[in-house]
Amino acid sequence: MATKKELTREERITKEFNRLKKVFKDIPKDKKDTCISLIKNAAFMTVTLEDLQKDIAENGVVSEYQNGENQWGTKKSPESDVYNTMIKNHLSVIKQLCDQLPDVESVQPAEDELIAFVKRAGRK
Repeated sequence: MATKKELTREERITKEFNRLKKVFKDIPKDKKDTCISLIKNAAFMTVTLEDLQKDIAENGVVSEYQNGENQWGTKKSPESDVYNTMIKNHLSVIKQLCDQLPDVESVQPAEDELIAFVKRAGRK
């Protein structure tokens, strides 16, 4: 039985970049060039967040430390700190991209006109 090939980190980022480009394909052309950088960053953060989630699920949000010979303890894991910061940044980038999409109201009248045309044609 063949096993599914695991993608490299770069392949996963490229795949996510292409997926996000499709999601945000309706961004006006005059804004699209400036948004490519945001899409690249969003793709990178998405893959990094997935990796951090996997690490946190396996190792938890607490890690042990040792300061000197006799000083031991636990602290919040560095992965959970990075995750918390990055998830906020990721949300901000996605919001910026969503803000560049055309308003739903500007798209809706064209759809309404099409439906009205089809209904008129059906009456004849």
